[in-house]
Amino acid sequence: MAGHPIADDVRRFILTSVPSVPYLEALLLLRADGATRWDPFRLARRLYIGESQAMDLLQTLAQSQVARRAEDGGFEYAPATPELARAIDRLAATYVGNLVGVTDLIHSRLDKRAQQFADAFRWRKDES
Repeated sequence: MAGHPIADDVRRFILTSVPSVPYLEALLLLRADGATRWDPFRLARRLYIGESQAMDLLQTLAQSQVARRAEDGGFEYAPATPELARAIDRLAATYVGNLVGVTDLIHSRLDKRAQQFADAFRWRKDES
């Protein structure tokens, strides 16, 4: 069964701003529980990942201006602009209606990068 179509603005946001499915899951988790201070242990437990990967995700969310690090060292959901908050809200709504479509879009982006890398390697190998 196909999910709801992905609107162009949401598709663009996914392709330009969502590097992986774990990033998406962390982003949506922070958004859904905005009052919570997140640390690597808590995020790792909720997403069933290692603490070092959870810390990497939290730092990436902060670098992406989706979260900020609080004085106590925890992270909290804090989009830098209202436009970013709206884009994330639209992504969250789209994800609920079309989980498979959203994750497939993220994977297609990653697959394309992997293919570009493989093609570049093959080209260099053929030239030598």
